[in-house]
Amino acid sequence: MRPEDDDIFEAQRPALLRLAYRMLGSMAEAEDAVQETWLRWQGADRRSVDNAPGWLRRVATRLCLDQLKSARRRREVYIGTWLPEPVPDTSDADLLADDLTYTLMLALERLSPLERAAFLLHDVFDTPLEEIAATLERAPASVRQLAVRARRHVQSDRRRYPVGLEEGRRITQAFFEASRKGDVAGLRALLTEDVAVMSDGGGKVIAFPNVITGVEKALRLFSGLARKYGDLSRIVGPVTVDGQPGMLTMTGDTLQATVLELTEGRIAAIYIIRNPDKLGRIRVLAAAMADGASRGVSGP
Repeated sequence: MRPEDDDIFEAQRPALLRLAYRMLGSMAEAEDAVQETWLRWQGADRRSVDNAPGWLRRVATRLCLDQLKSARRRREVYIGTWLPEPVPDTSDADLLADDLTYTLMLALERLSPLERAAFLLHDVFDTPLEEIAATLERAPASVRQLAVRARRHVQSDRRRYPVGLEEGRRITQAFFEASRKGDVAGLRALLTEDVAVMSDGGGKVIAFPNVITGVEKALRLFSGLARKYGDLSRIVGPVTVDGQPGMLTMTGDTLQATVLELTEGRIAAIYIIRNPDKLGRIRVLAAAMADGASRGVSGP
């Protein structure tokens, strides 16, 4: 392989990783897909490739579509609620260089694999329609319909009320202080009436298996958690995941990332990720926060 071929791939690697992560919701699986794309690039006849970025996108997308088939089968037997892997905004600016929030990542799970690919390639990565059609082996008109259907499914989850960093952190801090103390009045003032609470432990650590919906059920949940674990819980530091505010906490020896969806200054959804297999990048960030705290350096 010529040195310039390495350069071509490395220039596209961040975008390929971003596409694969958005397709799969798992950083480990995304990295595997990009590595396999690299191997296929090594074995390709590059004299016949007139559009290297398009060729690489096509290969990565098809690998992700194949991966989604097996991933969906695994999720059918997944213990409890499945949530996407949280990637902190501080970890890789190129990886999160779009407007897809964590909530939208979860919304993408409702799409078929082809709808997901068409939406991401068309609406997020601005890929030409003819290239998407060749990638998905569908007519351009069919691809356009896939993108339209996908857009319709996810548009209701788009953030209509952007929240500034400081406002998001203020609400997040207030929520965690109230939840640790079991402050029902404080929590009630922060949560929407139809708030949803989801917890992903993957069978590896304790997590509640079903989605908790409604403010009264959420208040009972957090009151019970405060009585049982309040003294064991401590805040590691604030975090932003896919543009949404959150917090890293430890309960005993268990690390968790909690991401909040905010609507008009109140919390509409709470995503609690505890499965250790999904916290690789979060763990690195938590260690850096702990190290910074020990040296008197403030977090991100």
